Amino acid sequence: MTTAVRALVLTAGLALIGYGLHGLLGDPYITDPVDVLVWGVGGLVIHDGLWVPLVCLLGVFLVRRPLLRGWLVVAAAVTAVGLPAVLRAGDDGGNPSVLPLPYLRNWLLVLAATAGVALLVAFVGRWRRGRAVRRRAPREDRS
Repeated sequence: MTTAVRALVLTAGLALIGYGLHGLLGDPYITDPVDVLVWGVGGLVIHDGLWVPLVCLLGVFLVRRPLLRGWLVVAAAVTAVGLPAVLRAGDDGGNPSVLPLPYLRNWLLVLAATAGVALLVAFVGRWRRGRAVRRRAPREDRS
């Protein structure tokens, strides 16, 4: 990656962070920005101090294939994001528009879809390797 592209990506990332902070601090529903800061730091500590090391250790010690390891990282991320809604399904506090979707079904569909993509990538890779091996194999002379 060239220096110019890196600088462009960095600038775009910082601009998005600034836009997000501006929107966060300007939101009329947020009365105490310190609570948001505590929540953000807590999420960072849980993510970087617990979640990522746990996923990496499980991946290193339990899974040897890179494609499966990659899918497990995706499944862990989807689970981390979707699990709160899955666990709160049906707990709408009298307001059915709070959690209106079938979150368990949707979470399982996302896991199945990502697993299907991983399987498709694995099958295509195996098929391509098989074709490459057959092309390199010496042919018998049938004279």
